[in-house]
Amino acid sequence: MSARRPEVLAIIPARGGSVGVPSKNILPLAGKPVICYTIDHARSSKTVTRVVVSTDREEIASAARACGAEVIMRPPEYATATARIDYALRHVFDTLREREGYKADVVVLLYANIPVREPSVTDRCVRHLLEKGGTSVRTFVDVGKCHPLWMSKIDGDREMPYSQLKAYRRQDLPKLYVHDGACVAIRADVLDESRNHPDDNFALFGSDRRAVIQEPHQTVEIDTTYDLLLAEAIIAKGKVR
Repeated sequence: MSARRPEVLAIIPARGGSVGVPSKNILPLAGKPVICYTIDHARSSKTVTRVVVSTDREEIASAARACGAEVIMRPPEYATATARIDYALRHVFDTLREREGYKADVVVLLYANIPVREPSVTDRCVRHLLEKGGTSVRTFVDVGKCHPLWMSKIDGDREMPYSQLKAYRRQDLPKLYVHDGACVAIRADVLDESRNHPDDNFALFGSDRRAVIQEPHQTVEIDTTYDLLLAEAIIAKGKVR
């Protein structure tokens, strides 16, 4: 008898409020709303078995349904600018469990405002989690020239080194990475249990956090108008499926 295929639930959080780029999740980008790129990415995944959008706005819900995603409307208290993402994820998780007894093995977090992703990134994260173990897997990129040991504090016009480390060559800096937002894969039981740690913003990642390293610029997150133009240029060049 073949092993049961893991149930992998992709949740795409897409709240309506946005300060940097208003309505960024449904802005037209190369012929379709921004959120549709994330939905298409999730639906084309070989490991994802269900795709749900969590939103508080009907216009986003309509765009998501038109792109083939299920929608669960999010309560207002989970859709504020300061609301934590784990509450929104657990709301979807709990709603599906209460409505239909549905239970996932893995929950994948895919942000709606990222129209440019490496096509296989979600499958790589899910497989890494299932095959290598751990409680969660996130995508990371090298910080490059924005290394914290090269950063400065500015008081008026006076520059003060943030760190006293004197490193003039990039090769001499310790390797550091930052999460690029492309994908987060979490064991469902870990996400469920994280509700017991309301003071820990990162409890949803669990205690054994793993990483998948990406190349710089494989991910474009829409936070500014520049990001929107960059994503449009990349898509127009046919670099994103």
